[in-house]
Amino acid sequence: MGRNVRAVFFCLCLLFLGSGYVNAQQNAMYSQYVFNTLAYNPAYAGSRNAVSVSALYRNQWVGIEGAPKTATLTADAPFNRERIGLGIQIISDELGITKTTGASLSGAYKITFNNEGRLSFGLQGSVSKFRANFSSLDLDNGAGGSDPVYMQDVNKILYNFGSGVYYSTERFYVGLSALDMLNNRLGADTTSAARQVAHGYFATGYVFPLGDDFNLKTAVLLKGAKGAPVQADLNLTLWIKDVLALGGEYRTSADISASMEMKVTPNVRLGYAYDRSTTSLKSFNKGSHEFMLRYTFSFDQNSALSPRFF
Repeated sequence: MGRNVRAVFFCLCLLFLGSGYVNAQQNAMYSQYVFNTLAYNPAYAGSRNAVSVSALYRNQWVGIEGAPKTATLTADAPFNRERIGLGIQIISDELGITKTTGASLSGAYKITFNNEGRLSFGLQGSVSKFRANFSSLDLDNGAGGSDPVYMQDVNKILYNFGSGVYYSTERFYVGLSALDMLNNRLGADTTSAARQVAHGYFATGYVFPLGDDFNLKTAVLLKGAKGAPVQADLNLTLWIKDVLALGGEYRTSADISASMEMKVTPNVRLGYAYDRSTTSLKSFNKGSHEFMLRYTFSFDQNSALSPRFF
């Protein structure tokens, strides 16, 4: 099974770098997207009205060699009486012989309405290092054969940008964003047509009160990229006394997920999600694990540590 699986990921890399079109979503995927909004919408920066730092690690398809592994560190904060939000994200994303490491800076301008709703407009700039180590593979027995396109490593610095809009109240939010809007070339030379493609996101959610101690949060995330079908993530999360959150998710790419978040202290929250594929791929792996840690700095006890659903 190991050789066959390695061949699958090698073929994925060849399709990613060698084909004229990239018919797949390229950006990292998260199951705990409801706790990681800044990863796909720069207008979210500073929305929690506190300095917040989050770390997330995702190990996808455990047991398959070369399967995706993603690590991120995100921080954001409000400024200028909460009119401005700034955020930064550092990411490392691996898939087979490819690895992307980079950072993005986000800025948001916020307008507050009389109903305490808030509308934010955000911009993001990013820089990343993309690497594909073809020299580490045995091409004589692989799908690339002796094609010179697959006999040289790819090592490139990529610059990109994105934008977004985000509206939220105490119990409702909706956002629209687009990332990676520059079609950077990914191949080793100018003959390769493989490029980065723009990714679009639409997210919305509402929190229904279920008495004094329970709240039910609904969330939907739609993701699309050129040449790839639109993917939907549908999430339900039950909050218990703002201390424990238990959630379930269905992804239209045929994944199901269970998640948990716990408030360990007023400042510290821990999260975990377990994914399982519903396709034949499930027989080759032990599922996917995702871990999250968030720390909120409590400079203002009333604002920073009050219950926040998103």
